Amino acid sequence: MGNGDLVRAVAGGDREAFAVLLDLHYDRIFRLCFRLTGRREEAEDLTQDICLALPGKLKSFRGQARVTTWLYRIAVNAAHDRRRRARSRTKAAEGWGDWEVNRRAAAMDRAADLDWLRRSMAALPDDLRDTVALTIDDEMTHRDAAEVLGVSEGTVSWRLSEVRRRLRAIWREEARR
Repeated sequence: MGNGDLVRAVAGGDREAFAVLLDLHYDRIFRLCFRLTGRREEAEDLTQDICLALPGKLKSFRGQARVTTWLYRIAVNAAHDRRRRARSRTKAAEGWGDWEVNRRAAAMDRAADLDWLRRSMAALPDDLRDTVALTIDDEMTHRDAAEVLGVSEGTVSWRLSEVRRRLRAIWREEARR
């Protein structure tokens, strides 16, 4: 049985013909894969992938080239595909890594900002802290906060202005250190 007949038999689903084809060409495919990848483990994986895909690929064999030439082309294409996928995974992993590093840095920045804000607010007198607590995030209007605190609406506005002034002063003082 010639190589062309063997390939047609494999394409037709003949398992024995497939075993014969692998016996004839497995070592050749592996050596090429090793030269393409430079690593034994990767060459073994690539060779296995090629062998698993061969039955489907053999249906497209037209007999215009020698079987070994055709198998080498499959191996080269498979190695190229593997390298492309590896680059894509690496790029995606690097992108993920960059994203994760940035996410963690942002979370640390937010945590540091919140910690600074907590410490700074604790340094404020109770009346200013209470006013901020009521009006932060537009929880209450100045009028409503004034009613709760028993002060005028103007006093609430002044207190909030005073909070901003004191927080800026704390910030500047810490920046100088």
